[in-house]
Amino acid sequence: MKIALLFQVGGWFLKFCSQSGARRLAFCAWTLRFMLPVMMNAAPDSQTNSASSKTQLATFGGGCFWCTEAVFETFDGVKSVVSGYAGGATPNPTYREVCSGTTGHAEVIQIEFDPAKISYEKLLDIFWEAHDPTTLNRQGADEGTQYRSVIYYHDETQKKAAEKSKAAAQARFKNAIVTEIAALPKFYPAEAYHQDYFRRNPNAPYCAVVISPKLQKLQKAKKR
Repeated sequence: MKIALLFQVGGWFLKFCSQSGARRLAFCAWTLRFMLPVMMNAAPDSQTNSASSKTQLATFGGGCFWCTEAVFETFDGVKSVVSGYAGGATPNPTYREVCSGTTGHAEVIQIEFDPAKISYEKLLDIFWEAHDPTTLNRQGADEGTQYRSVIYYHDETQKKAAEKSKAAAQARFKNAIVTEIAALPKFYPAEAYHQDYFRRNPNAPYCAVVISPKLQKLQKAKKR
């Protein structure tokens, strides 16, 4: 794209400058001095941009998204975590609507991660540790279909990894894992006040009583 543009502009420029005239020659000299470096440093084309993208996405539901978001944000290689809703029929749901249990949506998080630093398989391991995947539509005192355990895969590679990880994780639990594995439906980011909730509200009652102990437990597990 950049080379083609240079040839096109260059052809017009040579034709223009080949004609006589002091002002025209002065203009050509100015252009060569100042504009050529700008053109050479133009933004790369879209093919280069897509090739340079190194991050991937993972989408999990494991109860309250305040908890799961706080857990995954602590790991190196995780670029960002967005709390949201997925799996239901209601477009652009609100938190109040999801909490009513009538939308079919689950509270989920969407993780952007660098696979060179943390693998999808490692994220799955963390997912099993971060919640109880054996309780149907419930995590602790939070009960309802919006709190179901679910893995939404983004491609067939993630699907196979999730199924393999689920089978291996079963050995850790006495009861059967009820986690749903399904193709990613449309993801709706939650309201702004839900994002980075634990970081912004570490002393809120729910954060102090539920999230902090869970993070401490996971930190001890990481050191083992």
